[in-house]
This record gives sequence, structure tokens and C-alpha cells, in this order.
Amino acid sequence: MTTAHWLFGDQLGPGFLDGADGEGPARDAPVLMIESRAVFRRRRFHRAKAHLVLSAMRHRAAELGDRVTYVQADTYREGLRRAAADGVRVTVHHPTSRAALALVRSLDRVTVLPPRGFLLRQDDFRRWADAQRGLRMETFYRHVRRDHEILMDGEAPVGGTWNLDHENREQPPPGRRTLGAAAPYRPREDEIDEEVRRDLDRWEREGDVAFVGRDGPRRFPASRREARTALRRFLRHRLEGFGTYEDAMLADDGVMSHSLLSSSLNLGLLDPAECVEGAEAAWRAGEAPLNSVEGFVRQIAGWREYVWQLYWYFGEDYRASNALGHTGSLPDWWNDLDADAVSARCLATVLRQVRDTGWTHHIPRLMVLGSYALQRGWDPAAVTDWFHRCFVDGYDWVMLPNVVGMSQYADGGRMTTKPYTSGGAYIDRMSDLCRPCPYRPDRRVGADACPFTAGYWNFLHRHRGTLEHNARISRAVHGLDRLKDLSALLEQERGRGEDPP
Repeated sequence: MTTAHWLFGDQLGPGFLDGADGEGPARDAPVLMIESRAVFRRRRFHRAKAHLVLSAMRHRAAELGDRVTYVQADTYREGLRRAAADGVRVTVHHPTSRAALALVRSLDRVTVLPPRGFLLRQDDFRRWADAQRGLRMETFYRHVRRDHEILMDGEAPVGGTWNLDHENREQPPPGRRTLGAAAPYRPREDEIDEEVRRDLDRWEREGDVAFVGRDGPRRFPASRREARTALRRFLRHRLEGFGTYEDAMLADDGVMSHSLLSSSLNLGLLDPAECVEGAEAAWRAGEAPLNSVEGFVRQIAGWREYVWQLYWYFGEDYRASNALGHTGSLPDWWNDLDADAVSARCLATVLRQVRDTGWTHHIPRLMVLGSYALQRGWDPAAVTDWFHRCFVDGYDWVMLPNVVGMSQYADGGRMTTKPYTSGGAYIDRMSDLCRPCPYRPDRRVGADACPFTAGYWNFLHRHRGTLEHNARISRAVHGLDRLKDLSALLEQERGRGEDPP
């Protein structure tokens, strides 16, 4: 009986067709790929994200040539009926979302193979997690480092320290509008991109789908070759300066020295092992400092791996977590990425980056976008969905733990030890975004009160009963007692509404 292998749109690298370990498809097995229009119809995705995913799928199909049957269908079920004749068995690697996993498990002739694209097996993580008193990323990160011998000197971490985060929190260089790093790799569009853009234009004209954001020239790799080129350029020209200013923001330099590899990893075009091994090789060759290499390794072998594993470990109920009882709706200006309606320079700048590119680095996501949503008390499920739809690297497994756990503290501390939010002083210290701005980061009350500073104290007041017992934030909560203008601040915030700041 013939067996074909189904590739989802985030399983596009060679590792998903490698059956050498006995846990993949048969060598030279026929390949099925299905483009489902319903995926884009259900949600209002960023146009650049839709373009990238379709371009990457069609580039992979072109590479596979006659080996692949590529079907454009309304749904995956319809596509599978058209792509695989009766009697053909189908294998597929474990999908990256619970919904997709439920779909493939419901199909009689489909066999689900183990996941690919991550460092640890799920059963290995579960054994580790079940033995822990608490799930903290730092402990997990050390486990992965030891298990995979990453940046290790025997049993000890190289340099004698596991985590060099304290060296990676420098403020941006004073007076500089850009970091001055070498430019990141930018792909060149081709006829496949032209075809994708025509199709997306037609779908919108027909009223079949609606997008948000702008679809300019494609900024992120859509093929294995492009992704490998982007990785090499980062390792050779940008990794050296990555660490020191990893948490800094500049209005005119949205990419700083960041790798821009998250979308390639999440499409399956790059494997995490080749990324961390390349970074370690750069350090051992004296081409990049340890703080930059360790910081990059921690993002991939630590945080990315941790988020993937927790998505499955916590179970489906995690999605409904709402420990703070936030129920607010996302306003239209936020959903529409209407940066031009926003006066607060930090928020306008970051929304503009999302609108124009579908990407910002982790600090704008956490300490500008996520922090604002948390302070306003928006429904964490709606915030999660927004991040999923609006970022080119956003998938359900990525955003559910990142937003519910890290950004919105909706799990009450299962994943992190405190809410990640701040007043304007943090943004002012770590960026040039507060000047010029009609609001002042040191003002809580008044026409020029910073929405983040006022929002921070309002958030602490609203959740005082919950947060005053948290050792990492209790000191700030008790600071409410010293605010002589607290009543005026609370009245001001009640009247703010959901108009853009």
C-alpha cells in the first residue's frame, strides 16, 4: 500500500522528510501539501504573515518538484481527499497546534509521527517537569545545556556562569539613532512572491478574507536556502554585537542586532540545533563574545524550547487562564494597527513596526505592547489571539504561553514569578522613545501624564490584594501608600476609556 507524507506549512525544512532515524517518512515517499483558504478566512491575519507562509509553502513545493502533490482547497479535509487517493495511507509529523493535532488524529488513514524541530522529546520534558517543585525557565535551560552539551566545559558552563543576562541589559548608546550593526539579510522576491501577492489581492477583492497590516517587500526567508543565508549573516556579522543591547530599543532601529530568525525556525526552515551550534562555534573561534552567544543560545535552547514544551505540558485548560479577571475588549485602533492615531511615541512606534513588518523584538512585545494590554485589563485570550495573528513568527504554541503566562500573568505565576509591566521610567531608560513625546515618563497625573506610568500604578492598585504578597513586586505595591495623588490618578484612569493614548 502506498504511503504519502503530509507537510504542514510550518514543517518546511529537510528534517521533516528525513526518515533515517526510523521516526520519519519513508525515503522518497510522495509528499502532500495543502493550502487551506479557511485558515485565513477564520481570522484577520497580518497580510505580511499570510504572504510569508504561502510563499514558503510554494517555494518548498517548487523544490520538491514532481515528488509533491500541492492542493489549494477550502479546508484541510477537502484538500486531503483531493491530494491522496482512496487506499493511500498518510503520515504526518506531530503538528504544532492542538487544533491541527486533533484534526490529524481524527482522520482514519493518517499516522502521526513524533514532532520535529525541537531539541527535547516531549516525554523527556514531562519526566523532567514532573520531578520539579516549580517550573522555571532558568532551571530548564541548564538542563538543556547539560543534556545537549551546549556551551559546556565538562560538567560546568563555559566561563563559569550559566546566565550572562546581567551583561545584556545596557541602555542604548547615548545620542545614537541606530545601533550601527551590519544590516540583516534581506531576501529578494521572485515570481512565486508575485503569484502570492496576486492571490491575496484577489481574495481581498472577492471579500473572501480580510487582512491587517501592510505587505511590503518580503523581509523574512521563505526557503531553506534563504534561511541558511540569513543564519550565516547573523553569525558572521551581527552576533558579536547582539548581547549588550539585547533589551534596548531605538525608534529608528527596530531590528538592532537581533537575528530575525524566529520566523525561519517556526516555519521549520532552520533547526534549533544548527543555530545554537553555529553560535557556539563562533565563540570558540573567537568571533563573538560569550555574553552575545549565551544570550542567543538562551533564546533558542532556553526560552523557545521552554515555551514549546509548556504549551503541551500545561494542557488545553491553560488557554482559559485568567487569574487577574481581565475581560476588557481590544479597541479598534489596536486591532487595526492604527499607529497614526496614537500620540504616545513608544506605543505609536511599536505599533507602526508591527503594522509595516509584522515583527518587533522581544522587549517591545513584552514591555510596550504586552505591558499596555496588561495595564488596561484586556481579555488575555483576545490579546493572545492578536499576537498570534499580527506577528509573522506567531503560532498558537508560541503565543499561548508567551502571552497568557509571561506577558499577561493570566496563569497567576505558573510560568513567571511576577507580572512584567512598568512605568514610563523603564521605557525611558532602555530607549530613546520618550523624547520627543507629548507625555512625560515621570508624570502620573495631568495632561502630560505618561499612560504607562499612570497605568502602572493603576494596575497595582487594582490588583493590590493579589500582588502585595508577591515577594518580587510587593515593595512596589506598598509604594501606593506614598502616592499623595493616588485619588486623582485613579479618577484620571477611570475617565481614560479606550481611546488611543
